[in-house]
Amino acid sequence: MRISFDLDEVLFVDPKKFKTEPPLPFPLNRIFIERLRKGTVDLIHKLQEEGFEVWVYTSSFRSELYIRNLFRNYGVKFDQIVNSQRHLREVQRNNPEPLPQKLPNFYRISLHIDDEDVIHQYGKSLGFKTFKVCEPDDEWTDKVLAEARRIRDLEAKKGKA
Repeated sequence: MRISFDLDEVLFVDPKKFKTEPPLPFPLNRIFIERLRKGTVDLIHKLQEEGFEVWVYTSSFRSELYIRNLFRNYGVKFDQIVNSQRHLREVQRNNPEPLPQKLPNFYRISLHIDDEDVIHQYGKSLGFKTFKVCEPDDEWTDKVLAEARRIRDLEAKKGKA
């Protein structure tokens, strides 16, 4: 099962408003200025230990190389990264009608974690599952893990039917 995370306001947060992972040491903290929400590293490792593929799906124009290198410095390796450039190239392609900025079901992502209401509305209307994470919440990792397990169990039941 694939689970994806948005970056801004989900994994990358403002340290004035959220608890964060320790900053990277100098000079890396000058190259990679984003701060990770506290619990991000452990959550991704737990998901991967349980057999989930973990992706980034962001409307950001940050390069895949930048995202991979930032997280590599925290010991995190994603299975795939979909940034805005990849989304436009693979999802939007030559479609004359604008598509949503994220379309997780195109990539067979079972659950997408995001902070934006519009993405959750698209999920309902276009048939992909989302889970909202936005406010500071010390239990956000437990909630995401529980939702990922719930969706996995639903998919397993569907597969047996």
